[in-house]
Order: sequence, then structure tokens, then C-alpha cells
Amino acid sequence: MPFSSSEKLPEKFKIERRVRTVEIGDLKIGGDHPVSIQSMTTTSTADVEKTLAQIKKLDEAGCELIRLAVPSSEAARALSSISSAVDVPLMADIHFNHRLALKSLEAGIDGLRINPGNIGGRSEVREVVRACQNRGAPIRVGVNSGSLEDEIREKHGGPTAEAMAESAARQVDFLQELGFEDYLVSLKSTDVNTNTAANLIFAQKYDCPLHIGITEAGFGRSGEIKSAVGMASLLSRGVGDTMRISLTGDPVREIEVGRKILASLGERSFGPEVISCPTCGRTEIDIEKIAAEIKKALQNFSSELKVAVMGCSVNGPGEASQADIGLAGGRGTGLIFKEGEVIKKVPEEEMIKALLQEIKQMECD
Repeated sequence: MPFSSSEKLPEKFKIERRVRTVEIGDLKIGGDHPVSIQSMTTTSTADVEKTLAQIKKLDEAGCELIRLAVPSSEAARALSSISSAVDVPLMADIHFNHRLALKSLEAGIDGLRINPGNIGGRSEVREVVRACQNRGAPIRVGVNSGSLEDEIREKHGGPTAEAMAESAARQVDFLQELGFEDYLVSLKSTDVNTNTAANLIFAQKYDCPLHIGITEAGFGRSGEIKSAVGMASLLSRGVGDTMRISLTGDPVREIEVGRKILASLGERSFGPEVISCPTCGRTEIDIEKIAAEIKKALQNFSSELKVAVMGCSVNGPGEASQADIGLAGGRGTGLIFKEGEVIKKVPEEEMIKALLQEIKQMECD
């Protein structure tokens, strides 16, 4: 039986938390449902054509929930044309104007991202909540360390983890007073440790699903690493039900990174995982080139196999014994192995083909 791509952390190492389920469109978040991956469009929502084109790319990349900025009435009106043309669930991102939230709901949006603390007074929040109740649309309560209420910031001496958790608690308590429980919460900071602590504090008191992420993580490799550290610190403790990797640039990259994080933690599988050795002085083949070629060839495979590419025919099979299948190359020779045991010896120039043939057979079996 194949190994899973990565073993999940045993439950005994996680915090005890029972999470209720919230539905956004046909996406279920929380409960026993897998951690979902979401992103946000970077186009002007009022530009329907460009926004639909980006939504299509995100959907094809595996995005399961897409958020759209709604800063104007024109953007809110555009939601009707956008939502009727796509199947992926959509969420409107609203700040400071509760009327835009109401217009977004009228346009058929699946859910709202608001901060009840800045959407208006309590009467405005009540109006938005009633509209959500009537349409069956959930609310994501968003708390950001950079936009905390002045009173809470002063009380805690800054945007601390405790301040963020109190802000979120205050807002969801009001929603519950209104009899509204169809919500999820996000607490985000650009500081990884503050972000982790805020979510852990809140998670142990409330049973709503949590949207996790590192806000303003940055761009390129540094942003990806920072996000991975932040997500792992929460997911490995059993905290987090949906996530966004907030990177500067093409949002499709957010989906790619999010999937890699979830697969690495054993939370989800997205097809075969290719692992490879870091190379050393014993390596006699081009590991980087071979691994890239194999990864590309496996893009449309559906199995959860772990595939190893090793550069030493002596130690490679043993070092990658936790892989389901792999190859180890030496000068002129390639070894194909399964779970650490060599099953075939082929010429170096045939080892990629031989490996792929074995993988295809395993998929059929």
C-alpha cells in the first residue's frame, strides 16, 4: 500500500477543538472538511471581463473560494454579471460602507468579508446581518493587526495577540447577540508569532471556522517562506479551516504555494509528490533537471504517490525508503526502486521512461 504524501500530526499533539461548519456557496468550511485554499482577485471588480479572466485562472489552479474587492457601487453592480458566470464561490470584501455590503448581497454574492467594527454603527451591522440571514450568506469577520480599534490598541499597548483576540471576540459576540452564527473569523498579523498566538487564543474559546494567513507577507521566496512558517505553526496544532497565502503578484502563485503547504503537512493531497536529494559530491546526474522533468510528466496524475529522485545509486534507495517509488542514478546506470527495494536496473538514458511506466502501472493497480 502506498505511503501518503505526508503523515498528519497525531491528534494528541493538537489542541482540542470542535469546529462547526459554515457553507459558502457549495464550499463547506470547518467541521471535518479539508482545509480549503482561497485567494483574491487583483483586477478592478468593475471590469467584468478582466475579473472573469482572472477568476478562471484561479479556478483552474485549484482555488476554492475567491474574494473580490468592492470599493464602489460600480463594483457592487458588476458582481451580478460575475457571479452568474462562474461556479466557484465568491466573497465580497467590504470596508466602511454597509450599503456596498447590501448591494453585493442583492447582486448574488455568496458571502461577505467585513469588519463589523468599521462597517458602521450597530444599526448598520444589524441591517447587514438581516440581509445575510435572508439570503443564507455567511460573514467572514476580519481582524487585522494594523486596523484594530483605538480603544483596544491603547488597552493592550499595541496590536498584540491579546488585542487581536479581544477585537474578534467583541465582534462575534455581537453577531451572536443578533442570533447570527453563520460566520467565520480571520485574525491576521504580518508578524508570525503574533499571528500564531492570536489565533490560538481565539481558537480555544470559539467554535467557528478560522480563515488563516499572514497578512502582507511580501513577495517572492521571502513571502512564501514567511507564509509557510505561519501556516505550519497553526495547522500543525489543528487550527485553521481555510487559508490564503497573501503574496504580492499573481494570485495564482498563492494557490500553488498553499497546496504545497497543505500537502507537506499531510492535510491534503494534490497528486504525486516529487522529492529529491539535495545533491553532494557523490552525485553524477543532473538531479534538478531530472526532477523537473518528472514533476512535469506527473502533472495530470491523480494518485497520492511519493516519488523520489536520488543522485546516488549506493545510498539513494535506502535514504528514500519512505517514498512509494523512485529512481537513483549513477554514471551510466539508473535504479528503479519501490519502498527502498530495487526492482529494476536500466541504462541512465532510460531511467525516466522506466520510472514513469512503473508509476502508470501503479495508478492502474
